[in-house]
Amino acid sequence: MDYARFIRLRRPVWDGFERQLAASGKDEGLSHADLEEMALRYRQVLHDHALADARYPGTAAAQRLRVLALQGTHRLVRDRGESGGLRTFFTRTFPLAFRAQLGLLGVATALFLFATFWGLAVAVNRPALGLAFLGPEAIRGLEEGRMWTESLVSTVPPSISSSRIATNNISVALTAWSGGILAGIVPLYSILLNGMMLGSILGITMRYSMSGELLEFVSAHGPLEITLILVCAAAGLRIGRALIAAGDRPRSLALRDAGRDALTVLLGCVPWFVVLALVEVFVSPSPDLPAALKVVLGLSLEILFLLLAVQPFSRKAQESP
Repeated sequence: MDYARFIRLRRPVWDGFERQLAASGKDEGLSHADLEEMALRYRQVLHDHALADARYPGTAAAQRLRVLALQGTHRLVRDRGESGGLRTFFTRTFPLAFRAQLGLLGVATALFLFATFWGLAVAVNRPALGLAFLGPEAIRGLEEGRMWTESLVSTVPPSISSSRIATNNISVALTAWSGGILAGIVPLYSILLNGMMLGSILGITMRYSMSGELLEFVSAHGPLEITLILVCAAAGLRIGRALIAAGDRPRSLALRDAGRDALTVLLGCVPWFVVLALVEVFVSPSPDLPAALKVVLGLSLEILFLLLAVQPFSRKAQESP
């Protein structure tokens, strides 16, 4: 490509990016769509800057692109000072990464529901499946009218129980997340397995007329716990998608961006797993708390997480004391 053709083809991108830089300097409250478009043009400017430095060094285009690259880096990657830290992470960084994978979260949810209904249908017709997931001791308890959850945390101190539960749930989420590097196979397996387990256990408890007790037990922690596992699995699927379908971008860059966002999502979910472990120890198995209270708590935690995860962000709000 000669210099004149390079200028003619790429100048609209540079002009557009320059206008966005000027607009962002006047308005700190850019919308999410505007920031995405600006970030895309920023990557294009960086690419053109590298090309111009290599093929047309010292030209006016190379000098202009160098200035645009520096200004774009300052605008998009600059240090936010006191507005950084946990506050920025949970009010801006995590919501951005979460919204970027909403499509894959929808896919994960659909697969999970399919596996749940499949496991329910199989367990109703083939009770042996429940024995495989629950074990003979839990089945004997159901035959005697007892839920295995009654002794789930009563044999060890609550602090140890909550630690074990949180560690187990985080391990499940971490496996689904990290397995994305294997072309998304492990996240898919985790989604289908957890859905099958939930459906089959629900089917077995229905067989012994104990499904109400099971639903009461999981109502306080189950909705958000399932959501968090699916969110982490969707992050793993995003890594897998970047590995096998990078599009017109270099695979290394696609994997880097997907891995960064996936790690952000995982770190944003970890505190919620800790909260749910405490709920599962102190609230879910308690016979003194009414079922309605557990349902309200479970729905409240779910709604609170989703509101914080998808909330719009404002840079002005970030900078306010």
